[in-house]
Amino acid sequence: MNFNINQIQDWQKVVDSILPELKHNILLLKGNLGAGKTTFTQFLLKNLGSDDEISSPTYSIVNEYNSPKGKIYHFDLYRLKNIDEVYDIGIEEYLDNAFLCIIEWPEVYEEELYGLDYHSMSISNTGESREIKFD
Repeated sequence: MNFNINQIQDWQKVVDSILPELKHNILLLKGNLGAGKTTFTQFLLKNLGSDDEISSPTYSIVNEYNSPKGKIYHFDLYRLKNIDEVYDIGIEEYLDNAFLCIIEWPEVYEEELYGLDYHSMSISNTGESREIKFD
């Protein structure tokens, strides 16, 4: 699925289209700094019924949120330099015990997901709009 959004409210249309398609508990979010990964996550979690305040996990590396369907973990792997650092945070335990894991900057870990089912979403900031591709 492809989307083009021009204003923050348009994220709701993206979430409305993606929610019925979420079949796996892992969602990779790719995009440059400021593309809208955390903004998308805020819209998504609100629609999943979370009342928690959603913020970027840039410094904490992982944030935990509650939803009526179970725990949601939001990762930002940007500052992790190698796969050992990813394993050190216990990512496998999170993946095994979550309703949903949202992983920003997943490139350092993506190869380890081989054989697992997951979704991927790329966000490109064109300056005037965001182009989104969801698989």
